[in-house]
Amino acid sequence: MTGSRYLEIADELAGELAGVAPGTRLTGEHGIGQRFGVGRAAARAALQELERRLLVRRVQGSGTFVNRRIDYTISHDRRPSWHETVTAAGARPRTVVRDIEVLPLPAQHARSLALPAGTPCHRLVRQSYIDDLLAARVYEWVPVALVAHLDLAMHAAESLDLVLRQMARVEPVRAWCRVSLDVPPPEVCAGLEIEPSRPVWLVESVSRDATSGQPVMCSRSWMRSDAVRVVVELGSNPEGD
Repeated sequence: MTGSRYLEIADELAGELAGVAPGTRLTGEHGIGQRFGVGRAAARAALQELERRLLVRRVQGSGTFVNRRIDYTISHDRRPSWHETVTAAGARPRTVVRDIEVLPLPAQHARSLALPAGTPCHRLVRQSYIDDLLAARVYEWVPVALVAHLDLAMHAAESLDLVLRQMARVEPVRAWCRVSLDVPPPEVCAGLEIEPSRPVWLVESVSRDATSGQPVMCSRSWMRSDAVRVVVELGSNPEGD
């Protein structure tokens, strides 16, 4: 077997994956080895090559799954909504609340929400999925005065943007955003199921009510780079696209 055999296998598998639904579980190293008549090392190298191409995602203890990386577009013309942004990219969104509690607003977020440090706020910790594959871990702060029973509301709806529109009667728009590539803290790495040294997108954001200008939410979203390509659009496209 030549040293490029694993690349030939990866190329063939890549062509087949084009028609397979994201989230589909694939055969493992043993199955690939049997199919192509190669050893486990070559089968493993082929899967690693597919992972480098962002075509599959290998989850320890669960297997290998078809991956689809989408463009997560941030612009003034789009709602600050995970569900709407992912849906617009042609994928299936889902979010799960991991924790929600009322806490004193930390000083680092007080300026963002134009509130004194210590003001009671809801802190949400959510995990977000694309096509049922884990994609992001999000930390959000919402003033209690805006929505008193946010915990109950989030049990009825997955979209925080929708809850704020229906219960607080506000229209959240993104007022400030900063995007960087960074290595997250251990808690986030564990939540995203990634190794500690792996960089991911960090999207920090503040949303205001479109009518009053009142800050309604600030967030820090850690997004897996194998799940999304963060695209920031500023101003008008002269080509009209």
